[in-house]
Amino acid sequence: MNIAILSRSENLYSTRSLFNAGASRSHAMEVLDPTRCTQAIEDGKPVLYFDGESVDDLHAVIPRIGASNTYFGAALVRHFQSMGVFCVVRAEPILQSRNKWTCNQVLAHAKIPVPKTVLGTSGDVERMLSIFGEPPYIIKILQGTHGQGVILAETYHSALSTVETLLTAKVRFVIQEFIAESRGSDLRAIVVDGKVVGAMKRQSRKGEFRSNLHRGGSSEVIKLTYAEENLALRAAKALRLGVCGVDILQSKRGPLVLEVNSTPGLEGIETTTGISIAGQVISYIERNNRR
Repeated sequence: MNIAILSRSENLYSTRSLFNAGASRSHAMEVLDPTRCTQAIEDGKPVLYFDGESVDDLHAVIPRIGASNTYFGAALVRHFQSMGVFCVVRAEPILQSRNKWTCNQVLAHAKIPVPKTVLGTSGDVERMLSIFGEPPYIIKILQGTHGQGVILAETYHSALSTVETLLTAKVRFVIQEFIAESRGSDLRAIVVDGKVVGAMKRQSRKGEFRSNLHRGGSSEVIKLTYAEENLALRAAKALRLGVCGVDILQSKRGPLVLEVNSTPGLEGIETTTGISIAGQVISYIERNNRR
C-alpha cells in the first residue's frame, strides 16, 4: 500500500517509527509536510498537490497534526477523507479532542467520568471558583499540549487573579478540580482500533505537578485494571478515534479521564513498554484495507 504520514518533519521520533514500521512490511511510505500541501476543488472534485505535484495514489494517511496547526491540519485530513483515502484519525475527532472543553462535553455525553470541570466565562469568577470549594485548583487553556498552559493555583487569591488575567486577555480556559490522591501521576493508555495496545504510568519530577515526560517526568510499565482499560476504550469510542492516547487519573472515586490525545507521542510509550505502537498502527491500516 501507499501510506503517507502527515508530519512537519521526518526526523521526529514518532514519524520515523511509523515510517520504519510501514517500510518493514513492504509498504511504500512517504512523509508529507501539511504546510507544503495545497488543497483544491476542481470540476467539483477534491484534489491535492504537494510541492505542486498531484497526490492521487494514496491508500491511507497517518495524521501527526501539531497543536499549532490544528485547523489547517484537520482541514487537510478532511480533504483526504473526501478523496476516499483511509485516515487513521479523522478530522472531526481531531478537532473535538484538541479542545479540552469540547472533549469533556463529548465524554460527559457518553457518561464517562472526568474531573469536575467548569468552562471559564466572563461571569462571576468567585461563583465559578466556589463550585470547587477549597484550593488548589487546576486552570487550563483550551488547546495546550505537553502540559503547556496548565496552571496550579494553590490559593484562592492566585486562582482569582489568574482567571481574571485570562479573561482580560480573552484566553479561553477551563477550571478543573485538583485530584490530590493521584500524587502527580497519571496513566497513559494507547488505543488502536478498539484495543489497548500499551500502557504506562507517568510520575512527575520533584516539585512539578505535571506528569508529562516532556516536563522531566518518569515512566514505568503498568497493567491496567479492568475499570481503567474499559474507561480508555469507552473514551476512544466516544470520540470516534481509531488511534489515541487516553490519560487517566486514579482517584478515590475510581479512574477519571483527564485528557484524550489524537496524536499521542510514541517515543515515551515505545521506550517504556518495548511495544511497537507504530507497528500496531500499520496493522490497523492493513486490516482496514482488507475490509
